[in-house]
Amino acid sequence: MLHSVLNNSAVCINTTPDEVSDHVNKHVGRHRLELMGPEISRSQLSLCQFSDLSLSRICYGNKVRVACPDLEDIYHFQIVMRGECQWRFSDTDLVLTSGQALMMNPGEKIDLVYSDDCEKLIVKIPREVINNTCVEFAGRLPKSGILFERKVRDIRQSQSFLSCIEAVFYEASEESELSLNGISSSYRDLLVQKLLNTFQSNLMDVMPPTTPEDKTIQRVLGYIDTNIKENLTVEELSAVAGISVRKLYSLFANGLSTTPKRYIKQAKLLAIHRELKSNRAIRNVTEAAMDYSVTHLGRFSSEYKDTFGELPSVTLKAR
Repeated sequence: MLHSVLNNSAVCINTTPDEVSDHVNKHVGRHRLELMGPEISRSQLSLCQFSDLSLSRICYGNKVRVACPDLEDIYHFQIVMRGECQWRFSDTDLVLTSGQALMMNPGEKIDLVYSDDCEKLIVKIPREVINNTCVEFAGRLPKSGILFERKVRDIRQSQSFLSCIEAVFYEASEESELSLNGISSSYRDLLVQKLLNTFQSNLMDVMPPTTPEDKTIQRVLGYIDTNIKENLTVEELSAVAGISVRKLYSLFANGLSTTPKRYIKQAKLLAIHRELKSNRAIRNVTEAAMDYSVTHLGRFSSEYKDTFGELPSVTLKAR
């Protein structure tokens, strides 16, 4: 689905590395390009904007070196989709291959070498967006600001994170009024939260101490995320948590200001909303709802409208 979104946002197709570089300098980040072999006009670039974020897919089609003085006031989340990319830092070198990802911090100098078949996805996130989310998490920022560790992650092991990226930028491809009703910022905030949970940073320096209750909640939420299509019960979740049903309700009330059932319901609504907007294989609302073990269709439609401002059938028709 992500490739479909980006294919509809193509800026350059089968052009020169210099032309792609010009667009990248304007929209992704300042850099200097150096060709490291004979030039072949097969460079490609796609760009997509969404609620303060931007997504780009870059393929130079040539072996090139890209040097950036710094990222100024932005973070870069970069995924190698094909080929390989070498990061050359002052103290170490890293080589990322297909499926691997890295977070880059503001002010960080970048010296990269792209293989001729390298294709990368880059999500550009303003410092302010990261800072605001961190303050919500911890109540304050580290003195140095948020700094992500220079640690490579295999993003293929985080399918829920990939699904989140797809959902965010599918919304960007839809010319709707989502930004007017707050849904776009909700998707943006969800993506940033996923980044903070996936990539280690100094956020932990200012986080309140983790308690056994925090770990229990995270285990239960992870289970819900993995099994969201199932008919989840409170008894099942209490068994996963290893606590009583009463204690589980208390944890959700104190930590999330909701109940387990309400949390599951909202998670299913968000997942079905995403499916109706992006999954072209879905033929009708009933099919989508049943796939997530929703059986009371009338009640589901009413709750869906309360959440998203329209009936699920309207969402399906508008895709």
